[in-house]
Amino acid sequence: MLKKKKKEHIEGEEHLNDVIDEGNAVSEDEPTPEELIKQELSVANDRYLRLYAEFDNFRRRTAKEREEARKTEGKDVIVALLPVLDDFDRAIRSMDNLTDVAAVKEGVVLIQNKLKNVLSQKGLKEMQSIGTAFDPEIHEAITNIPAPSDDLKGKVVDEMEKGYYLNDKVARFAKVIVGN
Repeated sequence: MLKKKKKEHIEGEEHLNDVIDEGNAVSEDEPTPEELIKQELSVANDRYLRLYAEFDNFRRRTAKEREEARKTEGKDVIVALLPVLDDFDRAIRSMDNLTDVAAVKEGVVLIQNKLKNVLSQKGLKEMQSIGTAFDPEIHEAITNIPAPSDDLKGKVVDEMEKGYYLNDKVARFAKVIVGN
């Protein structure tokens, strides 16, 4: 009897070990945790590479667009000045046949006014410097001369080159002569 119980006990242990082994055994269909992590890493790496490539393409595209914009940013001003250039061509052709200087002068004044109008439409405005106090923010002093009167001391007496504002910012400083 003891032998029979011992045999049954040994057979029971084997059966129990088989059941435990089946519980620990991983089926071939289910990935291991390591494989899951590797798959997640692969997916994350793929997303990163795609995002990086998309950003790189965006950067290149915007740089190209900026370069094209820089090349054509003055196009509207140039196109607006073309009629003035045409007027100068006509004036030069008409000067060959004219003997009256007054008509030529009048034509040049008209062209100058047309040019000033086009530039003022684009935001260019002349500085008024003569008689104003010298301001180093908008004036460039060429020289100092004795003031013709006491009220012109420290003020702009004459203007060598006009200054201009472009959209309320200084585009060119006025070159002036200051009284002292």
